[in-house]
Amino acid sequence: MLLLSLVVMLLQLGRGSCTLPFYNGFYYDHVMNDKANGNGNGNGNVQFNGAKLVVETPDTPIFTSRGANVTLPCHYRYESKLETPRKIRVKWSKLRDDNTKDYDVLVAVGMKHRSFGDFKGRAYLQQEGKQEVSLVVNDLRLQDYGKYRCEVIDGLEDESSIVELELQGIVFPYQPPHGRYKLNFHEAKKVCEEQDAVIASFEQLFKSWEEGLDWCNAGWLQDGTVQYPITLPREPCGGRTLAPGLRSYGMRHKNLHRFDVFCFSSAPKGKVYYLIHPAKLTLEEAKQACQDDGAEIAKVGQLYVAWKLFNLDHCESGWLADGSIRYPIAFPRPNCGPLEPGIRSLGFPKKGKFGVFCYKLS
Repeated sequence: MLLLSLVVMLLQLGRGSCTLPFYNGFYYDHVMNDKANGNGNGNGNVQFNGAKLVVETPDTPIFTSRGANVTLPCHYRYESKLETPRKIRVKWSKLRDDNTKDYDVLVAVGMKHRSFGDFKGRAYLQQEGKQEVSLVVNDLRLQDYGKYRCEVIDGLEDESSIVELELQGIVFPYQPPHGRYKLNFHEAKKVCEEQDAVIASFEQLFKSWEEGLDWCNAGWLQDGTVQYPITLPREPCGGRTLAPGLRSYGMRHKNLHRFDVFCFSSAPKGKVYYLIHPAKLTLEEAKQACQDDGAEIAKVGQLYVAWKLFNLDHCESGWLADGSIRYPIAFPRPNCGPLEPGIRSLGFPKKGKFGVFCYKLS
């Protein structure tokens, strides 16, 4: 009896499979399997007219900054001329660093479109040019960086192309107050967000290494790998015989393994500044002093961006929101630490009074 039921169910599924095929997130309820329409052969097979669909996006990345509006260009064409225009569907999605299912951004049919998730209300389709299906994203956020897929669906034909979006910003290593190698992957993502940043991608870390980033402590990246950048090979950092590059521990268990993290931040909407104050302050006094000045105490990511992108330079150390003491040097000079640009860190003092860096919205 059970075997008979299974056979009946399979037959029913087989009969229904050609009436509503599913492909890549879109249902097609207009499959032509009727001889009368002139396009089918009566067996559910669609005959195409030989016009090849081509989707084109830029070969080079699109560069912009946080808070900006950006257009990701995408056009489609047919390699042979169509006798009559076709109604196409468009889908934009964002690729994930860990190669899991793409993140839906927008779908559109004709002039109607729908955006999803964090892109809801910020993304829409631009169709100003002939056969243009570009994606516009407003008020860019840190997590918007990455690769996007432009997909055009014409009947059962489906072609796509990739465009990469890069944000101008900086990668910085982060170690929490409680010490080295204390973060699992999920905690690492959280501490980056707390410092006005996101966990960095492999591509962002690689670019930073090309620009000279050298750091011996291993840290999490967005794809779940653990790596660190070395420009000057040395014994404690993989050995002197290894060439410069990114040292990789590979994929690690996101819950069990613990490391530091590499964070990425881009230009904020405000300004970081050293607060001129008549006296040195404890951490709580520093937070209050910034509030009294119509601001808030600055975060580590904000200080790094101000130093990297806006040449913030101040030789006096000050509190930051995470309880660390740091100061930025864009123009090295005697009595201000090493003779190279960078963020100087005095760690996480439990006691003492210092200055403070504040952050105020523009």
